[in-house]
Amino acid sequence: MAAAPTDAPPASHGEDRLDAQNKSLLRFITCGSVDDGKSTLIGRLLYDAKLILDDQVATLESDSRRHGTAGEDIDFALLVDGLEAEREQGITIDVAYRSFTTERRRFIVADTPGHEEYTRNMATGASTADLAVVLVDARKGILQQTRRHSYIASLIGIRHILLAVNKIDLVGYDRAVFDRHVADFMAFARDLGFSTIQPIPLSARHGDNVTRRSDKTGWYAGPSLIEHLETVPVEEVALDRPFRLPVQYVIRPNLDFRGFAGQVASGSVAVGDTVVVAKSGQSSKVREIVTHDGPLDRAVEGQAVTLVLEDQLDVSRGNMLVAPAGRPSVADQFQAHVIWFDHQPLLPGRSYILRTETDSVEATVTALKYSVDITSFSHIAAKALQMNEVGVCNVSTRAPIAFDPYGENRSTGNFILIDRTTNRTAGAGMIDYALRRADNIHWQAVEVDRAARAALMGHRPAVIWLTGLSGSGKSTVANRLESLLHSLGYHTYLLDGDNIRHGLNRDLGFTDEDRVENIRRVAEVARLMADAGLIVIVSFISPFRSERQLAREMMAKGEFFEVFIDTPIEECARRDPKGLYRKAMSGEIKNFTGISSPYEPPENPELHLRTLGTDPNDLAMRIEEMLATRMNGETARDRDV
Repeated sequence: MAAAPTDAPPASHGEDRLDAQNKSLLRFITCGSVDDGKSTLIGRLLYDAKLILDDQVATLESDSRRHGTAGEDIDFALLVDGLEAEREQGITIDVAYRSFTTERRRFIVADTPGHEEYTRNMATGASTADLAVVLVDARKGILQQTRRHSYIASLIGIRHILLAVNKIDLVGYDRAVFDRHVADFMAFARDLGFSTIQPIPLSARHGDNVTRRSDKTGWYAGPSLIEHLETVPVEEVALDRPFRLPVQYVIRPNLDFRGFAGQVASGSVAVGDTVVVAKSGQSSKVREIVTHDGPLDRAVEGQAVTLVLEDQLDVSRGNMLVAPAGRPSVADQFQAHVIWFDHQPLLPGRSYILRTETDSVEATVTALKYSVDITSFSHIAAKALQMNEVGVCNVSTRAPIAFDPYGENRSTGNFILIDRTTNRTAGAGMIDYALRRADNIHWQAVEVDRAARAALMGHRPAVIWLTGLSGSGKSTVANRLESLLHSLGYHTYLLDGDNIRHGLNRDLGFTDEDRVENIRRVAEVARLMADAGLIVIVSFISPFRSERQLAREMMAKGEFFEVFIDTPIEECARRDPKGLYRKAMSGEIKNFTGISSPYEPPENPELHLRTLGTDPNDLAMRIEEMLATRMNGETARDRDV
């Protein structure tokens, strides 16, 4: 979730740089709702503190005349809103990082967007922050996005809040307005676990209480914004935490050197220390600590290093070198809080790619336990997680990963979920704990394997997956295909969508969530049948590409054949063998594929069969011919027959 700052600190002379290095560092974000003045506040802060150069001021004045929204005044937001799209729309889209130094402290600030569409960017900026400046427009008060950003800040581990009641000038510097907004914020934030909350009335545009206290708010006796930022306590690096080095690269330039590179996520390690490979439990001692600037005797949290061990251990990217005492969890099932970013909802049963700092593995949300109401923070039963919602889920990964609970280690306890079909970052997660069931379930070795079963059958197993709209002819073609294969001596089994819903999937409806689970279960059954040596014919609408891809990846390589039974929806509706299209068009049936629920046609199936004017027996023969060709080792695709 973390993103590296994109702007270097202002240039300074040698002694100034040395002095800056000795100062503590505070990372903070600005967040809140759209147009609360986040970018303006940062721009004003840098301007008043004389942290921008004369040529930058000249450019800012010029840009203010072209793009500004502050009349004749300088539009300080333009100092941060660098994207042309942001300047045209007057909102912040990306996360803008700025580094600066005052007499007392160094800072890295992330200006995060307020629009709901870019909640993912706010979470990215917050992932490494110590403090959040939550802005509130004095005219509007606490809004939904104020609550959402405050909750996300709490969830991600920020413990210090500066509540900036901005635009206080537009309400006449009224203390009653300020007190009311502070009381509202304190009321909903009392259970979010913040260590400090400092409210400050300010005007980012005019500079009131930004770098110096304003005489227009004589009733306010607290610090200015910069005074609080310079004095708020910063958590020091905890070297007593267990050592963690997520392995990012294995460096082997020659036969005499093998090092494991990464950034120390927590704790420290010294030459001669014993370390353990998290996933295997193998141990060795550190022979060398190599860095770009030369060897070290000791490395601490935050340092990028390469460890050379005394023994040749099997360690690859995605694994973790750790201290023998206090080892991380290694499990394939855990509970996590998830912030969902994507327009497409999170659906239990759907497969995603889970990525940690260095690891990548297929993952499925096996249960959505509840979502969180941002207004009341109550738990709500939910079947899906919509965009910008937060929920608590159980997650299952295809292979074990090494992690710590997020509350103990932010670096090794976070992950993101990637949509498998679009490659978009769909959500971000914070791991709560490993599930005990992961310790109770192990693979049982068996003596008769799939090769032995296939040999007994006399042919290779396969899964022929027929997909298409209702009424396209899938069931008819599937029946003819099974009869044909049976007559040729193949051992087959047909899994038909309607038949399965009378038993295994009788508890499922037709929502997107239930459709995902429907296909997941069928894919698991098909996998087991293929493992038994059968040729499995699956006839399901299976409307979503992601679930068909999941089914493909569950099977052995070369044993999955996607067949698109392509019939125009007008012809399906004309056939309407069950009267479903008529009911769907009249509104009697909800979530009907092709009418009120989407169908995502295959983009690259093994076989693309157009049914108009074609006999089902001919289509079955084409599938059999394709199967025979593929089983004999040929790989050319027949897409448009």
